[in-house]
Amino acid sequence: MLLSTDIWVGALIRRAQQQGAFAAVSRKGDPQAGAVLVKAVNLRAREARLYSEATRGDGERVWMQPVASTAEPELDAYIERTARIDPDIWVIEIEDAEGRHFLVEPVEAR
Repeated sequence: MLLSTDIWVGALIRRAQQQGAFAAVSRKGDPQAGAVLVKAVNLRAREARLYSEATRGDGERVWMQPVASTAEPELDAYIERTARIDPDIWVIEIEDAEGRHFLVEPVEAR
């Protein structure tokens, strides 16, 4: 049984906050089955990374970086384009001194 998106998002935000990061929902999507984008901002390096959920052929949930850039304006443009295509998408922003994303599922290397 999969968690609804709103519960999963709440857990991610809580995990980040417990480790001293700031995390918030910047775009709220469908509470039951909306896709999620996670923007992790590294405050020290002044760069960001974007993570998008995907499903491997074997059914395992993984995260990937849909944009190679670490420039926030380019990531924000990608988010805007994606939201126009998928109005049910969630966007979570995490600001952390180390740029951690706090995802527990596998993250594919770029």
